[in-house]
Amino acid sequence: MGVQEHDVSWGEAERDGGALAKPISFEAGGLRLAADRWDPPAGRPHGIVLLLHGGGQTRHSWRRTGARLAGLGWSAVAVDARGHGDSDWDPAQDYSQRAMVDDLDAIVTQLGEPPVLVGASMGGITSLLAQARTPKLGRALVLVDITPKMEPAGVKHIFEFMTSAPDGFASLEDAADAIAAYNPNRPKPTSLSGLKKNLRLRDGRWYWHWDPAFLKIREEARRELGDGVLTDGGPGDGGLGDRVPAEDNRRLAASAAGMTAQEFAAEAETTLESDRLRAAAREIRAPVLLVRGKQSDIVSEEGAAELMALIPHAKYADVTGAGHMVAGDDNDVFAGRLGEFLQHLRPLPD
Repeated sequence: MGVQEHDVSWGEAERDGGALAKPISFEAGGLRLAADRWDPPAGRPHGIVLLLHGGGQTRHSWRRTGARLAGLGWSAVAVDARGHGDSDWDPAQDYSQRAMVDDLDAIVTQLGEPPVLVGASMGGITSLLAQARTPKLGRALVLVDITPKMEPAGVKHIFEFMTSAPDGFASLEDAADAIAAYNPNRPKPTSLSGLKKNLRLRDGRWYWHWDPAFLKIREEARRELGDGVLTDGGPGDGGLGDRVPAEDNRRLAASAAGMTAQEFAAEAETTLESDRLRAAAREIRAPVLLVRGKQSDIVSEEGAAELMALIPHAKYADVTGAGHMVAGDDNDVFAGRLGEFLQHLRPLPD
């Protein structure tokens, strides 16, 4: 098992800022994961930056960032998560956090050296949990608009967008309109050709480029909670923060009377996930950078402050004018902040 390289042609490869993206792939959990790699034009790279996209996105969301990193002397690798983009869909429909973390372990093993982990949203959650589980997995961690404390309204906004077109779109224009309504911070593209990387044409309609089963992870998470939600906590099965603390259980129990079963399950799921991420954050010893979009509806200033308290050595950058999709909303500023952080990392030993 190892990194698989694929033939590059100008028809399939992209140029952005003079950097050529080479298509490669990884094997993880019996699945083939598609990826792109950018290398510096000359000289030995400073190291590898592994770019992990958010839920419902693809590796192409990192296209400009990958090219910029190569220009700064780094090798950059952007991977399609399982069930996303050109990566395999899992026949078992396992898109759990544990599966994503296991995939990341496999990818890093095949890279052959600890990379800088850069994760947006879902990719940041995966990176945080994986780094906590395996402290030497990455040489540094960059969390892009994700913290343990996530704003419920923003999470709901994302989920509603991802479930809003189960029957696909009649045209690329309709898909572009849906994106513009979801993310008004970003100008609507003048060319729709780039959307073809995030959509699949099937039976005359355009569908998002991910396995619909990916959206079932919320239902699976709720079932996983079972009857243990309203217990006193206590030791779990060895995972980080795998039980809801007693104080949160009491709060949930007190509010349960005013909730529907679905609302209660969603609240309990969010509480459990946040506590898992808080427990993971406390374990991080590698250098950390949090990049937040100042207009984000997912990460509030309070959420950022909490992460900084959980990881006191972390650095923090607030990108004015950007929302949750920080790297796409203002790539120049994002890449600049990332480059500054990378510049101060210790080199890997020979």
